[in-house]
Amino acid sequence: MTIGTSAYWRAAHGRGISLDGKGRLMAIVNVTPDSFSDGGRHFSVDKAVEHALGCLADGADILDIGGESTRPGAAPVSPAEEQDRVLPVIERLACETEALISIDTYRAATARLAVTAGAHIINDVYGLQKEPEIAAIAAATGAGLCVMHTGRGRERLADVVADQFDYLERSLTIAAEAKVAREAIVLDPGFGFAKETVEENMALMARCDELLALGYPLLVGTSRKRFLGTLTGRDAGERDAATAATTALLRLKGASVFRVHNVAINRDALAVADAMIAAQRESGKGQAR
Repeated sequence: MTIGTSAYWRAAHGRGISLDGKGRLMAIVNVTPDSFSDGGRHFSVDKAVEHALGCLADGADILDIGGESTRPGAAPVSPAEEQDRVLPVIERLACETEALISIDTYRAATARLAVTAGAHIINDVYGLQKEPEIAAIAAATGAGLCVMHTGRGRERLADVVADQFDYLERSLTIAAEAKVAREAIVLDPGFGFAKETVEENMALMARCDELLALGYPLLVGTSRKRFLGTLTGRDAGERDAATAATTALLRLKGASVFRVHNVAINRDALAVADAMIAAQRESGKGQAR
């Protein structure tokens, strides 16, 4: 069992969140008509805000607001359309809650406007490598930054973890050159993003703790992903139990933040995993005596 080190994730507007002692939940709030498991369900400001508030009641620590589906084959939207979807939701949530708010975007312009509207974290599924200027925005605003690995649109190394290091080290160079503070960064291995097979995703799960050598906390997003459907034979909306299983397993591998659709079931999974981690620590103290 591998347990991540303590950390504090610094974010914009003088905020942040401790990543020491318990796993944290980032709730997915898709303001889109075509996301793979809940597209259209929250496709209005009122419905998105209502869903976000429900996620907070269920135990979410962070609300991740997205205006463009990242499922394979999804139609891209214009920056203006993305902003029209997400900015009113962020503004409402910033006024009505004390929640940490994340903007799920790879566009620098959207990230800048979202932080101005009240977002605290930028979640970039291209790991700063599609619009590198997003790193400068994070540095200037003090926003937290989730740097995700993706295999889309490029040649990949054969070894799944070697490819993670190759890609993420380039992303971290971009962040360092933009002077993003280390304590603002978490890394996401990007489950399902051009990890084409069950075997590749499971290999990444089994070796996820190796990524801790990069020196940053890990955020993971396995929620309702296709590889879980292949393993269980279940449709996207029926994969929450499988997601919770991966949450517990990846917590024991050292991950700190879990991006999920169903907050309640994953909260319970983390409660068990965190209790196991605490028990192991106590056992280790006893053995040391």
